[in-house]
Amino acid sequence: MPSPRTPLVAGNWKMHGLSSALSELAVIAEGVARGAAGRASCAICPPATLLAKAVEIAGPDLAIGGQDCAPRVFGAHTGDLSAEMLNDAGARYVIVGHSERRENHGETDALVLAKAEAAFRAGLTAILCVGETRDERDAGRAFDVVGRQVEHSVPPASTADNLVLAYEPVWAIGTGLVPTVDDVAAMHQFLRERLQTLLPDGGAGVRILYGGSVKPDNAAALLAINNVDGALVGGASLKAIDFLAIAASYR
Repeated sequence: MPSPRTPLVAGNWKMHGLSSALSELAVIAEGVARGAAGRASCAICPPATLLAKAVEIAGPDLAIGGQDCAPRVFGAHTGDLSAEMLNDAGARYVIVGHSERRENHGETDALVLAKAEAAFRAGLTAILCVGETRDERDAGRAFDVVGRQVEHSVPPASTADNLVLAYEPVWAIGTGLVPTVDDVAAMHQFLRERLQTLLPDGGAGVRILYGGSVKPDNAAALLAINNVDGALVGGASLKAIDFLAIAASYR
């Protein structure tokens, strides 16, 4: 039985894409507009340099998001972009707490919490990422690590409208490795229970995405798992044909 939650398939372009890549986004937008994603919503998070142009191309059916935001509204913070700036450019989503930000920039749970709160303040929906490393999983600590991230990163003001949680096992991002169906099901069930504990009034409605080497050939199996409400797609979102094939799991 399909979940009552509207699925979301979101693409994270990371540090990829010059203006020429917008032709791929135009194909994605056309595919979403003609119903390629069925009942799912779709979003693409391009690099900030392309965001405003992407909004113009995407039209009403394909949402555009940022890949990060600063917690402050404005100020002397060279190189930072506030959530308000992203909103002003036409973004509807922003990714916060991605493992590459946590690892490469030393982002803490407290900072991720502040960024999610900034997204809420600006009227954006935060796609908040959590996930464990290979060493943490092998040591039997996956649930402890991910549970701590959720407890300390998810704002108390979270609702089904302003928060999307994304589970991305760090060891599966860009590696081609994918957890078993049982492993994904167990983690997503754990996350659902944790959200319902933290957010008694809204945790049941918050979407939980799976991310980590999602591709056209494994998407249908992954997206059919209970409590998997869509996907956060990395490399496969750079090609319209691959992204639309993943989204087509919801046709």
